[in-house]
Amino acid sequence: MRKFKAPLAIIFALTGLFLLVTSAAGEEGWIRQKPRVIVTTDGEIDDQCSMVRFLLCANEFDVEGIVLSSSQYHWRGHDWAGDDWVNHYLGAYAEVYPNLVKHDPAYPAPEYLRERTAVGNVDNEGEMDKVTPGSELIVRVLLDRSDPRPVWLQAWGGPNTIARALKTIQEKYPKRMAEVANKIRLFLIWEQDSTYQAYIQPHWGKYKILTIISDQFEAIAYRWKNIVPVEFQRYFESDWMREHILENHGPLCSLYKAHENGEFRSEGDSPAFLHNIATGLRNMDSPDWGGWGGRYVRVRDNLWLDPVPEAGYVYPDGRWYTYTAWGRAMTRKGATSATNELYREYFKPLWRWVEAIQNDFAARADWCVKSYDEANHPPVVSLAHPEDLRAKPGAMVRLSAEGTNDPDGDELTYRWWQYEEADTYEGTVEIENAESQQAWFRVPPDARRRQMIHVVCEVKDSGAPPLTRYRRVVVKIE
Repeated sequence: MRKFKAPLAIIFALTGLFLLVTSAAGEEGWIRQKPRVIVTTDGEIDDQCSMVRFLLCANEFDVEGIVLSSSQYHWRGHDWAGDDWVNHYLGAYAEVYPNLVKHDPAYPAPEYLRERTAVGNVDNEGEMDKVTPGSELIVRVLLDRSDPRPVWLQAWGGPNTIARALKTIQEKYPKRMAEVANKIRLFLIWEQDSTYQAYIQPHWGKYKILTIISDQFEAIAYRWKNIVPVEFQRYFESDWMREHILENHGPLCSLYKAHENGEFRSEGDSPAFLHNIATGLRNMDSPDWGGWGGRYVRVRDNLWLDPVPEAGYVYPDGRWYTYTAWGRAMTRKGATSATNELYREYFKPLWRWVEAIQNDFAARADWCVKSYDEANHPPVVSLAHPEDLRAKPGAMVRLSAEGTNDPDGDELTYRWWQYEEADTYEGTVEIENAESQQAWFRVPPDARRRQMIHVVCEVKDSGAPPLTRYRRVVVKIE
């Protein structure tokens, strides 16, 4: 990635007003470490679909583990995919790995992933009594002091193996609980068993671990036709899926379990790792900033759930899952995005990105079989100023993506837009020259101190498929 050096303080003199731009890291703050992730999965058919995409995105993460777990839907002896299904996918990954590294040498070696794959607590729904190879893998990663970076623990199924790992730490290393908790970030696709409520929250809640529990995932799960707006559904239909994923894209993509007619089935678990891809949206800075994995609001302590657009809505105290989550409740009432505006808005934090998400998937599928010159690669978006700015009401804010480039030499289109849902300023700003590399806007006079305005620079290349990346500029009002 090209590294642009910006000064730590820039002063713009505009129409008699001054904008002081400050940043502790400047543009160099964009050169970030890859997030560490551990996946736990119950092997449902949509987990298997998500696994294909996850492996194609593995260059974006430091994968610390892939662990089989159970859920209220799947466990050993009940609709179980088998203890070795992940190894089958890793075998297919090994076949395409030599071509993937031509596109990005950061792809992890197949043996590296195999060494970090283990069976966790799978004997029954919510079982967390046994110490298992999978739970011990999680324990080792969390206790390892050689790497202080956070670890994103993803529960594609139930969080019971995560709970078992935390119980082991509580029993054997109680004095290190606070230290370990400081490392943990949880992303749960629903609460697919009771262990978060029964064990994790009672024993670890005092540490206020950042926890995202998603219901928005349904936008790209089995009910996508009811949720994704019609104008984006072509990216899930059989013609698109066959051309870009299912046919002539190597052994890994051939494992993808679409419907028999080629139509997209479900990837309900993918938001857990889409959240961890460094697209430039900086959504890992705070769940309410929003990104490819959705946008979430703080409900209590450090628990983040889906923003419900219903006035006066009261979140449940217990589990956020199939029987309590707002979106699923509306689905049972027959709501669709076409017939219910609140339902459409509820899932918008995720479906708004599906075009870019699916095109990214298609490009990665191409990387399995095409040379570097034949394939497309995402643009690298740069800013000519820090990504965190400060401005007073009435000041003009100048924005610049100078230095942005495309590794394939493709033409680039720019779109600057206000991400109003992420703002703490409750108004609209008018961005001038919004479809150019440079843009500007005036801070509204009614903006108040400490409020924030989020502006996204969205850059799309002209390759096939067209790929999109971003930079988010956050303007804090002084």
